[in-house]
Order: sequence, then structure tokens, then C-alpha cells
Amino acid sequence: MSKKKKIIVQKFGGTSVATAEKIKKAAQRAIDEFKRGKQVVMVASARGKQTDELIADAMELNPNPPKREMDQLLSTGEQQTVSLVAMAIEAMGFKAISLTGAQVGMVTDSVHTKARIKSIDAGRIKKHLNAGNIVIVAGFQGIDENENITTLGRGGSDTSAVALAAALKADTCDIYTDVDGVYTTDPRIFKKAVKLEQISYDEVLEMASLGAGVLHGRSIEFGKKYDVTIHVRSSLSGKKGTLITHEVPKMEGILVSGATIEKKLAKVSMIGVSNKPGNAAKVFAHLAKAKVSVNDIIQTEVSKQKANISFTVSKNDFNDTKKAVEKIKGKVGCDNVFYRDDIAEVSIIGVGMRTHYGVANMMFSTLAKGKINIDSITTSEIRISCIVDKGQAEKALNSICKVFELDKPVNKRSYVK
Repeated sequence: MSKKKKIIVQKFGGTSVATAEKIKKAAQRAIDEFKRGKQVVMVASARGKQTDELIADAMELNPNPPKREMDQLLSTGEQQTVSLVAMAIEAMGFKAISLTGAQVGMVTDSVHTKARIKSIDAGRIKKHLNAGNIVIVAGFQGIDENENITTLGRGGSDTSAVALAAALKADTCDIYTDVDGVYTTDPRIFKKAVKLEQISYDEVLEMASLGAGVLHGRSIEFGKKYDVTIHVRSSLSGKKGTLITHEVPKMEGILVSGATIEKKLAKVSMIGVSNKPGNAAKVFAHLAKAKVSVNDIIQTEVSKQKANISFTVSKNDFNDTKKAVEKIKGKVGCDNVFYRDDIAEVSIIGVGMRTHYGVANMMFSTLAKGKINIDSITTSEIRISCIVDKGQAEKALNSICKVFELDKPVNKRSYVK
């Protein structure tokens, strides 16, 4: 009986397939894995800034284009890419076939421009793999039960790739991008940031939610749910990148894996809200109706009669937030409202926080030494976030990175045993 071949999924972002030369390099990576005896599925994004160009074309014709038609339009970018990749592979002497999301049976719900995957027909892809093909699948898209083309929204190609890896029970899902892995923090701000060899799904999810441009959260959630090992690596080199997987015991020795900074934030503080059951629900139901996505929430009881409610939102939602709060404040007995759009959030993330004491003290003491005032603090089991003045945010990040030795590989940090 012949040994069952391992399956590998490779995803290439728009910058990795922007030119004919880059397409050839992506094709060669697939061929290299095929030569090693693996079955290869590639997932590709639209080339370069093609999606932006298609959106601009649509907006020129219709300032409020129908979402169904936008999905029809935007899905063509990926379809062009996969056909070109298949042609490149054929020219190199290997069999290849390109497929759309519909052709691989990627069924989604019917929420146009941000659909969610319901099922994938893995048998269709396996048929082509078993026939000796390298299979190239258009990322970012699927089809609903009424055969309408849908798109998956931001980070959709990453989500497509990880979902396909889960459906095919692939050995790994390689995400090729223009960076060579996940770093301890933004190297543009903290110049000595180092690449991580491994990080947990939970840590990357926290980093993504806090503004780090790693992977989109939905793709990581897929990986965690279906136990897909994700390998973030550079399309420009053959070096090993960063593995995203379930946490392992050795990770508990690392106090902090990474730090993030989010500057596009605003904060609302509702002071003296009537301390009655249901008032908080009224506030956030009203914000939801206004399509405002709320981040961290802090509610503090100041007396039996009054409570304070503070929360942060994206700066893009700030004007809508103010309008919504002004309409609801009188209905919940709010005495006053303070608005701030001069803030930033600095956070540390690490599964080691679950088993180590003193992490918060290290962070707060470091900020105090730098004379950086903390506006508010929120935490999770593996995260501590501080709101600070925007003007001090980069100084705060640099100070935190130094104290937690995020300029060193894990095995060289003084506290790791």
C-alpha cells in the first residue's frame, strides 16, 4: 500500500503575486513542495492593489453600490491571479488547475462583503490532487446556497487558506507575506523587536484585536478550532517564520510574548449614570443600533444611586459614537460625558501571565518611572492594556519592551529558565 501523501496549503498575499516575476517565485515554492512528495494547494489574493482599483471603479459609477454586485466585482481579482499562477506552473512543466471558491464548494452564508464559511467540499479538491495537480484556489470568496458569489471581508484570503487546511486535514498552512514572521512588537517603533519562533493562537488573537497587523482574527480562530498549524513566513526568502499553534508547556516560562500599540482609538466616559438594572444594556444596545463596535468597557459603581461607564471605540466611529451617546445620555440619567480622541492603548500579551505573579507591577512601575500617566487599565487572562496620552504612547511601548526583554530571543531572556 502506497504511503498517503501529506497535504500542504500555501497562501500568497497580494504583494507576493503583484508581478509576473513574483508569480513565478510563488509557483516555484509550490513546485518545490510538490517535488518533496507533498500534495499542494495554493490560495492566492488579488494582485497588488487590484482590489482597491476595483472599489474605486465601482464608487465612480455608484457612490453606494449594491453589496451583491460588489462581491461579483471584487471576486474577479482573485480569479485572475489563480489563472495566472496555474499558467506559470504549467510553463514550468507541472500540472496545475485553478478553481474559484464556488468550484471548490466553499459554501457561505448570504451576508455579502463579510460572509462566513459554512462548509467546504474537500472531495472536489482531493480529486484534482489525486490526479497529480497542484491546485490553486481563489481566496476571499465563496458561494451561498442560492449560488450568489460572496466575499469574506477583511483578511478573507487568510481565512480561506486556513479553512481549506482544516477541511483537507493539511499538515500545515503556510501564510506567505512581505514580512518574515510575527515579531514581539512593531519593529517600526521598537527597532530591536525580534521574530518569534512560536506563538499561541490565543496570543495572536489578542495581538490582532489590539491593532497588530499579523493575521486577521477569523483565520486564527479557524486554526484554533480545527487545530491547524499556521506558519507565517516571508515570500522573499526560504527562512523559517513563526509557527502559530496551541500553547505548549515551555511557553509558560515566557512572561510576555509581545506588545502592541493602538493609536486609532477614542474614549467615552459617562459620569453619574443612574445605577439601575438595564441602563448599561440601553447604552450599548443604542450604540449597536448605530453600528458602533465597542472595545474595552469599564463600569464602576460610585454609590447606590450612581455609576460611571467608560469604553473605547475606533476613531473611525468617534463621530457616530458621540451622536449616539448624546441621544441616550438623558434616558439613563447621565450627569456628564467626557470624550477623548487624544489617547492610545499600549498592551502586553503572554500566556505566561497565567502562572506568574508581578507582571502588572513590572508594567506599571516601568510606566511610572517614565512619568507616563495611565488613564485606565483593562485585563484578560493573558493581556494587560493601559490607556495613555497619545503623545506618550511610543515612549510607553519602548519602555515596556525593554523591561520585558522583547529585544531578545526567548531563550536569552534573563527570567526564562
